[in-house]
Amino acid sequence: MLLKSVLTSALLALSLGSDLATASKHGRFAEIARGPQEKAKRVVEARDHKPHKSDKDYRFLSKSTKRYLVDSLPDVPFDIGEMYSGSVPIEMGNSSRSLFFIFQPTINEPVDEVTVWLNGGPGCSSMESFLQETGQFIWQPGTFAPVENPYAWVNLTNVLWVDQPVGTGYSVGIPTATSQEETAQDFVKFFKNFQNIFGIKNFKIYVTGESYAGRYVPYISAAMLDEKDKKHFDLHGALAYDPCIGQFDTVQEELPVVPFVHENANLFSFNESFMAELDKLHKSCGYEEFIDKYLTFPPPGVQPPLLGSSLPDECDVFDLVNNEVFHSNPCFNVYEINQMCPLLWDVLAFPTSLDYEAPGASVYFDRADVKRALHAPNETWSGCSLEPVYVGGDSGPEQEGDTSANPIEHVLPQVIEATNRVLIANGDFDMVVLTNGTLMAIQNMTWNGNLGFQHKPSKPIDIKIPDLMYAKVFAENGEGGIDGPQGVMGVQHYERGLMWAQSFQSGHMQPQYQPRVAFRHLEWLLRRTEEL
Repeated sequence: MLLKSVLTSALLALSLGSDLATASKHGRFAEIARGPQEKAKRVVEARDHKPHKSDKDYRFLSKSTKRYLVDSLPDVPFDIGEMYSGSVPIEMGNSSRSLFFIFQPTINEPVDEVTVWLNGGPGCSSMESFLQETGQFIWQPGTFAPVENPYAWVNLTNVLWVDQPVGTGYSVGIPTATSQEETAQDFVKFFKNFQNIFGIKNFKIYVTGESYAGRYVPYISAAMLDEKDKKHFDLHGALAYDPCIGQFDTVQEELPVVPFVHENANLFSFNESFMAELDKLHKSCGYEEFIDKYLTFPPPGVQPPLLGSSLPDECDVFDLVNNEVFHSNPCFNVYEINQMCPLLWDVLAFPTSLDYEAPGASVYFDRADVKRALHAPNETWSGCSLEPVYVGGDSGPEQEGDTSANPIEHVLPQVIEATNRVLIANGDFDMVVLTNGTLMAIQNMTWNGNLGFQHKPSKPIDIKIPDLMYAKVFAENGEGGIDGPQGVMGVQHYERGLMWAQSFQSGHMQPQYQPRVAFRHLEWLLRRTEEL
């Protein structure tokens, strides 16, 4: 079930910059990730470096950290405040294997906590989230310049974005790992070294991420717990968006895709005969029966294993859907299905599930001036690694060379039981990891004495945070009064230490597509609130 089949010969002729020759080196997850007048004048006054006003009150600035201090960033037209970035070795004294980070303390009252963010892939850089999801400023596809992010996570906590494992983004070294256990140990060593450099100890630690980081987050969290070292690894919770936690390509993607198409029929625009064929396969391949039996509350029992490689070719309904939709919407985005043409210019060259570098444009993190500002290695940066970051060939449950078991089998329950503060959320416009697929994965997990949720999720998520991004634009256009609370934007459910959140009108990258909702998720994770 290769996503490269999405690209018909007509699409290939567009020269969108995707490197299909490398696609065969990766499993499904990695292939999708690699597929990367007056009002106008007021958008930005200047696009030069704006140095710090003063660093005398910087909490983490010391002789050891001064070399990591970021004074300013190209094209960012405002003071970025206290920010650090650079490389830290996995083993001190051996710079040949290092992980790259950006660290920004909270811009509000100091807190003794670190919230780690990890992108997925495997092999996708966390600089993506820093610039387009959770950072203090964001530069979204199709926008002229970076703007301050009112829903930045640094409003609440100290945030550490890390490129990992080795081979990802700005990280340095040759990948050698074949398991999550290995890369989790690399991260634990890096993180302890990072804390020692920055004088951090006895802080509360939270681990967060999205997509394939649904594997990173629980494995790294479990490794921290196993250290039994609260001085450096006092884990207090974890969060995973649209996460790969179960039998991804079957349970989380293949089985629920036909019902997903029905739920979003106006966005797919398939004809009656094609829909009839999908419905026939959904039933004959056993998907309908499986869902009817196991997507129940409480679940009837443990689900039987379903391996995509063992299913008949005609049962690959995901690729049937994914190929067909490009006829009606050439700019279809598997990460957020409501997106339409045109393909937008993107400073990361990844505006949809297609790589696209607009003529004359450059990739922000591959610019020499950006690398200098960030103290980054002078190597080519790509949003997602073109080479595998796990070297086990096509082995492992996701055929990514990563042989570790699915997180629901052990490490995710371990983290839930240790912290009673884990949030798993899925966006309803995501066709990479589908909402009902993630729910079925949860229903196949045993934690704190029971299998799955015992009750069906139903409580609304009512977002009372007002609009802080576009209020000025509304006012300038005489549209005052529509910048209030967002209203009901999802469904929440909490049982036995696990919070589930279904996010309405959101794709795969929830902090990007629904930042107010994600901000509320973070408030819950950090124990600033007890419900969403």
